[in-house]
Amino acid sequence: MSENPGPGDAMPDVAMELPDGGSVKPSDFRGRKLVMFFYPKDNTPGCTTENQDFTALKPQFDEAGVALLGVSKDGPKQHRNFIAKYDLAAPLASDAAEGGLSDALGIWTEKQNYGRTYMGMVRTTYLVDAEGRITRVWNKVKVKGHAAEVLEAAKTL
Repeated sequence: MSENPGPGDAMPDVAMELPDGGSVKPSDFRGRKLVMFFYPKDNTPGCTTENQDFTALKPQFDEAGVALLGVSKDGPKQHRNFIAKYDLAAPLASDAAEGGLSDALGIWTEKQNYGRTYMGMVRTTYLVDAEGRITRVWNKVKVKGHAAEVLEAAKTL
Protein backbone atom coordinates (compact mmCIF):
# COMPACT_ATOMS: atom_id res chain seq x y z
CA MET A 1 0.00 0.00 0.00
CA SER A 2 1.39 3.40 -0.92
CA GLU A 3 1.87 6.15 1.61
CA ASN A 4 -0.99 8.60 2.08
CA PRO A 5 -0.64 11.92 0.23
CA GLY A 6 0.97 14.60 2.39
CA PRO A 7 2.74 17.97 2.20
CA GLY A 8 4.17 18.58 -1.26
CA ASP A 9 1.85 16.06 -2.94
CA ALA A 10 -1.03 17.00 -5.23
CA MET A 11 -4.46 16.72 -3.62
CA PRO A 12 -6.15 13.76 -5.35
CA ASP A 13 -8.81 15.12 -7.69
CA VAL A 14 -11.89 13.04 -6.87
CA ALA A 15 -15.42 14.37 -7.40
CA MET A 16 -17.85 14.53 -4.48
CA GLU A 17 -21.57 15.30 -4.35
CA LEU A 18 -22.85 18.66 -3.10
CA PRO A 19 -26.07 19.01 -1.06
CA ASP A 20 -27.78 20.68 -4.07
CA GLY A 21 -27.05 17.66 -6.29
CA GLY A 22 -24.07 19.19 -8.09
CA SER A 23 -20.52 17.97 -7.72
CA VAL A 24 -17.22 19.44 -6.59
CA LYS A 25 -13.61 18.33 -6.76
CA PRO A 26 -10.41 19.86 -5.39
CA SER A 27 -9.31 21.15 -8.82
CA ASP A 28 -12.42 23.39 -8.87
CA PHE A 29 -10.55 25.57 -6.35
CA ARG A 30 -7.35 26.05 -8.41
CA GLY A 31 -6.12 29.60 -8.09
CA ARG A 32 -7.35 29.80 -4.48
CA LYS A 33 -6.10 28.34 -1.24
CA LEU A 34 -8.38 25.61 0.10
CA VAL A 35 -9.02 24.10 3.52
CA MET A 36 -10.68 20.69 3.36
CA PHE A 37 -11.80 19.38 6.71
CA PHE A 38 -12.89 15.75 6.84
CA TYR A 39 -15.09 14.75 9.76
CA PRO A 40 -16.87 11.53 10.78
CA LYS A 41 -20.58 12.34 10.92
CA ASP A 42 -23.17 15.12 10.73
CA ASN A 43 -25.14 15.91 13.90
CA THR A 44 -22.62 14.45 16.34
CA PRO A 45 -21.22 16.73 19.07
CA GLY A 46 -17.59 17.05 17.87
CA CYS A 47 -18.52 17.32 14.20
CA THR A 48 -21.22 19.91 14.90
CA THR A 49 -18.76 22.00 16.94
CA GLU A 50 -16.10 21.73 14.23
CA ASN A 51 -18.54 22.86 11.53
CA GLN A 52 -19.80 25.72 13.72
CA ASP A 53 -16.21 26.85 14.41
CA PHE A 54 -15.35 26.92 10.69
CA THR A 55 -18.66 28.74 10.01
CA ALA A 56 -17.85 31.37 12.68
CA LEU A 57 -14.45 32.02 11.07
CA LYS A 58 -15.62 31.84 7.44
CA PRO A 59 -15.52 35.66 6.98
CA GLN A 60 -11.84 35.64 7.99
CA PHE A 61 -11.09 32.69 5.69
CA ASP A 62 -12.85 34.60 2.87
CA GLU A 63 -10.83 37.73 3.67
CA ALA A 64 -7.62 35.65 3.48
CA GLY A 65 -8.68 34.24 0.07
CA VAL A 66 -9.15 30.74 1.46
CA ALA A 67 -12.02 28.48 0.38
CA LEU A 68 -13.52 26.03 2.89
CA LEU A 69 -14.97 22.60 2.22
CA GLY A 70 -16.22 20.20 4.88
CA VAL A 71 -16.38 16.54 3.86
CA SER A 72 -17.99 13.45 5.36
CA LYS A 73 -19.56 10.24 4.08
CA ASP A 74 -23.06 11.55 4.92
CA GLY A 75 -25.36 11.93 1.93
CA PRO A 76 -26.50 15.21 0.34
CA LYS A 77 -29.92 15.16 2.04
CA GLN A 78 -28.32 14.67 5.46
CA HIS A 79 -25.91 17.56 4.70
CA ARG A 80 -28.83 19.81 3.70
CA ASN A 81 -30.58 19.08 7.02
CA PHE A 82 -27.33 19.58 8.99
CA ILE A 83 -26.65 22.93 7.27
CA ALA A 84 -30.22 24.12 7.91
CA LYS A 85 -30.32 22.95 11.53
CA TYR A 86 -27.10 24.77 12.52
CA ASP A 87 -27.08 27.58 9.89
CA LEU A 88 -23.67 26.42 8.63
CA ALA A 89 -21.79 28.66 6.19
CA ALA A 90 -18.88 26.40 5.23
CA PRO A 91 -19.87 24.35 2.15
CA LEU A 92 -20.20 20.59 2.68
CA ALA A 93 -19.60 17.73 0.27
CA SER A 94 -20.55 14.07 0.42
CA ASP A 95 -17.72 11.60 -0.16
CA ALA A 96 -19.98 8.55 0.01
CA ALA A 97 -18.72 6.77 -3.12
CA GLU A 98 -16.59 3.66 -2.70
CA GLY A 99 -13.01 4.59 -3.58
CA GLY A 100 -13.75 8.27 -2.95
CA LEU A 101 -11.42 11.06 -1.88
CA SER A 102 -11.19 9.95 1.76
CA ASP A 103 -10.15 6.49 0.51
CA ALA A 104 -7.52 8.06 -1.77
CA LEU A 105 -6.20 10.04 1.21
CA GLY A 106 -6.16 6.98 3.47
CA ILE A 107 -8.41 8.58 6.09
CA TRP A 108 -11.42 6.25 5.63
CA THR A 109 -10.08 3.44 7.72
CA GLU A 110 -10.77 0.75 10.27
CA LYS A 111 -11.52 2.19 13.70
CA GLN A 112 -12.33 0.70 17.08
CA ASN A 113 -14.72 1.96 19.72
CA TYR A 114 -15.79 0.06 22.81
CA GLY A 115 -14.35 -3.15 21.35
CA ARG A 116 -16.32 -2.78 18.11
CA THR A 117 -14.40 -2.58 14.82
CA TYR A 118 -15.90 -0.54 11.97
CA MET A 119 -14.94 1.68 9.03
CA GLY A 120 -14.87 5.37 9.80
CA MET A 121 -13.47 8.76 8.92
CA VAL A 122 -10.36 9.95 10.73
CA ARG A 123 -10.93 13.65 11.53
CA THR A 124 -8.28 15.24 9.28
CA THR A 125 -7.78 18.71 7.79
CA TYR A 126 -5.78 19.57 4.65
CA LEU A 127 -4.45 22.98 3.66
CA VAL A 128 -4.06 23.09 -0.13
CA ASP A 129 -2.25 25.85 -2.04
CA ALA A 130 -3.55 27.62 -5.16
CA GLU A 131 -1.76 25.06 -7.38
CA GLY A 132 -3.58 22.13 -5.76
CA ARG A 133 -0.67 20.90 -3.61
CA ILE A 134 -1.12 19.84 -0.01
CA THR A 135 0.93 22.16 2.21
CA ARG A 136 -0.14 20.98 5.64
CA VAL A 137 -2.07 18.09 7.20
CA TRP A 138 -3.65 17.95 10.63
CA ASN A 139 -4.23 14.29 11.60
CA LYS A 140 -6.59 13.02 14.29
CA VAL A 141 -7.80 16.56 14.91
CA LYS A 142 -8.93 17.71 18.33
CA VAL A 143 -11.80 20.13 17.64
CA LYS A 144 -11.20 22.77 20.32
CA GLY A 145 -9.30 25.69 18.78
CA HIS A 146 -8.68 23.79 15.54
CA ALA A 147 -10.45 26.13 13.08
CA ALA A 148 -8.54 29.14 14.48
CA GLU A 149 -5.22 27.26 14.17
CA VAL A 150 -6.02 26.36 10.54
CA LEU A 151 -6.95 29.98 9.80
CA GLU A 152 -3.58 31.21 11.13
CA ALA A 153 -1.72 28.63 9.03
CA ALA A 154 -3.78 29.51 5.92
CA LYS A 155 -2.98 33.22 6.34
CA THR A 156 0.77 32.48 6.17
CA LEU A 157 0.46 30.41 2.96
